[in-house]
Amino acid sequence: MTDITYIRTLEGFAYLAVVIDLYSRRVVGWSMQSRQTTDVVLLALHMAVWRRKPKVRVLIHSDQGSQFTSMDWAAFLRAHNLEHSMSRRGNCHDNAVAESFFNLLKRERIRRRAYRTREEARRDVFDYIEMFYNPKRKHARNGMLSPVEFERQRKLRAEGV
Repeated sequence: MTDITYIRTLEGFAYLAVVIDLYSRRVVGWSMQSRQTTDVVLLALHMAVWRRKPKVRVLIHSDQGSQFTSMDWAAFLRAHNLEHSMSRRGNCHDNAVAESFFNLLKRERIRRRAYRTREEARRDVFDYIEMFYNPKRKHARNGMLSPVEFERQRKLRAEGV
């Protein structure tokens, strides 16, 4: 699943795109830029593909934003064997997992800070995602395990350990 949100800084908005694995709720790709363009979502998806290295066709779900309907987006999906799924117009529930993540990020981190620059916001978002959310933040959906620990335990089970 992928989506975009904005973060207010004194320089102006920073736009954050994330790609979330619905299985574990792990943020597998993310990008921040000063403009809400196709590039911000492509960079997040590129990180996700690089990290996961999918061997089979993978479904990537988004809303109908212009970033997700561009020719560059479609070409990237084709080149990496990804199948696109889109929300119905006006149906915010289809992106509930991404919206939930953004709510947590803003409630637990961003609302407590006033960022001077986009770079300061980017560093703080990196810290939240890579140092807290993925490895430590427990999720009820994961049996109160973090996304990283949930995946680790599932991998061990699959290997018969």
